[in-house]
Amino acid sequence: MTQQKPPARLTDNALLDLVQRQTFSYFWDFAHPTCGLPRERDHEHYKEVITTGGSGFGVMALIVATERKWINRTQAVTRLLKILSFLNRAEKHHGAFSHWLNGRTGKTIPFAKKDDGADLVETAFLFLGLLTVRQYFNRRNKEEQTIRTTITELWKQVEWNWFTRGRDVLYWHWSPEYHWAMNLPIEGYNEALITYILAAAAPEHSISKKVYECGWARNGAMKNGKAFYRARLPLGPDLGGPLFFAHYSFTGLDPRGLKDSFTDYARQNKAHARINYRYCVANPKRYKNYGKHSWGLSACDYKRRYREHSPVKDNGTICCAAALCSMPYLPKEAMAALRYFYEVLGDKIWGKYGFAESYNETRKWFATSHLAINQGATILMIENYRTGLLWKWFMKDKDVQRGLKKLGFKSPHLK
Repeated sequence: MTQQKPPARLTDNALLDLVQRQTFSYFWDFAHPTCGLPRERDHEHYKEVITTGGSGFGVMALIVATERKWINRTQAVTRLLKILSFLNRAEKHHGAFSHWLNGRTGKTIPFAKKDDGADLVETAFLFLGLLTVRQYFNRRNKEEQTIRTTITELWKQVEWNWFTRGRDVLYWHWSPEYHWAMNLPIEGYNEALITYILAAAAPEHSISKKVYECGWARNGAMKNGKAFYRARLPLGPDLGGPLFFAHYSFTGLDPRGLKDSFTDYARQNKAHARINYRYCVANPKRYKNYGKHSWGLSACDYKRRYREHSPVKDNGTICCAAALCSMPYLPKEAMAALRYFYEVLGDKIWGKYGFAESYNETRKWFATSHLAINQGATILMIENYRTGLLWKWFMKDKDVQRGLKKLGFKSPHLK
């Protein structure tokens, strides 16, 4: 699949079409040839490195591509059968996947010295995608039945409750050599809400509501309630943290009308995005061209490192996905950023896989890299803004609905 750059001035819809379709090339044309899953990034040192979380977003992108007829349903099914065959034989740790896999062999590639085993949050992002696929590919033919059956088998294998270590909290990592040495509890508020929802939703090895309330919510300690830049933030760190907190879990989880005893998640995500936007407009550090058209702080590349960027960790680097993924929350502001990225910065950050990771105009630096998880989230959150497609299919899943009810959530999707 190839896409040529058209004339610069496009309607909003045409520009959104272009960005989604060209970004999809990362997942279709640049997928690993053996397994069909996305590489972590487009760099020669990562040619065998498959990313688990980005793969969850990648399989959801196949749904968008099918609906928008960039590929046909048969092509999507063929790719998914290849992907699922690989995942079925790939190395797992108590049913969970590692952050990185070798796309040729399926073996774990260490993400860090002691991070050479299960990554429960990355596993959750993968299953967020797979459960959405299980709902969408619902025809009775042999191929789509195989897709659904294989996903269900993989889903049942994850020992979510084992990752509590017998305590009222989930732990992020486990290593076959270092065991629990990483010792990182998954505590809110951050990007990992979906991990607890899926752990509660699991047909086997599920967690209790108490684990959610004591572990994730920290008995209410994840609440914030303070106002920043005239926006009251219900949950999380002061000023909200990096914007991917409002994106990754919500590629499938529909925040509209989603509430539990701690917050209304549409309100949470809109406040988070608004604070991030208004901080960039205020531009307290006087970085070049920060403003209504150039905003968005999240985790992304800066020079040779992947870094977290936020209002409290700001070095002048704008993450393209941060604003684009905020389209459901701040559509006018996100579209202004999109037009700046495409029409003003242009070929400095635009290429065959869509927008590059990031840029820093103060330091005259423009990324040439693309990161699977941000590329995927961009396609999905733009689609959710336009049609609610991924929200519709993920929220239809009966296991997901059971998990949400178990944890005390309310949503228009729950029957």
